[in-house]
Amino acid sequence: MSAVRLLVLGVMRLRQPTYGYAVRRELLSWRAETWTNVKPGSIYHALRQLTQEGKLSAFGTEGSDQGPGRTLFEVTEAGEAEFRALMDEALVSIDMEELGAAIAFMDTLPRAHVVEKLREQRRRSEAVRNDLLAMIPSFPGRYEPPHATDLLELWSGVFGHLAGWTGGLLERLEAGEYRMPDRPNTLPS
Repeated sequence: MSAVRLLVLGVMRLRQPTYGYAVRRELLSWRAETWTNVKPGSIYHALRQLTQEGKLSAFGTEGSDQGPGRTLFEVTEAGEAEFRALMDEALVSIDMEELGAAIAFMDTLPRAHVVEKLREQRRRSEAVRNDLLAMIPSFPGRYEPPHATDLLELWSGVFGHLAGWTGGLLERLEAGEYRMPDRPNTLPS
C-alpha cells in the first residue's frame, strides 16, 4: 500500500476538480513530509499513475497568467473504490506512515466503519507486541550482542504504545468527537 497514493486520492476528493500543484501545496501545508515519505516527485508520479489507471480523469483546463493552463483532475468511480480500499487497508495497518495517511481522512468514512477498522488495528498492534515479548526467551541474553532482549522490549514498547494511542482515539470517536459523514460530532469543535 502506498501512503502517497492514499494522500493524493484523499486530497483530490476534498478539492476536486483540482490540479497537481494544488495537491502538492495542500500536502505541504499539512507538513505531510514530516510524517510520511511524500515528496513533490512522488505526488506527481502518483497523479500520473492514477490517471493512467483510470482512477483520475482530466476534467478540463484552468487558465494561468503564469504559464500554460493547468489540467484539472477529478476522482473517477474506480478512484473512489481505490480510495476506500486503501483507507480500509491503512486503518488496520501497524505501519505508522500508512496509518497516519488514513487518520488524515478518517472523517470521510462512517464513524462505525472507522471504529471497526481501528479496533482491528489495535488488536494487530497488541498481537505484535505480545509476539515480540514471547520471543525474548529464545534469543541470547540482554548483555550479549545484539542485545536482543533490549531490542525486543523496545519494539514491543512501540507496539504497546501504538495500541494505547489507538485506544484513546477509539474512545474519542465513540464519545462522538470528530465530524463524520453519518453523524456530526456532539462535542464543541
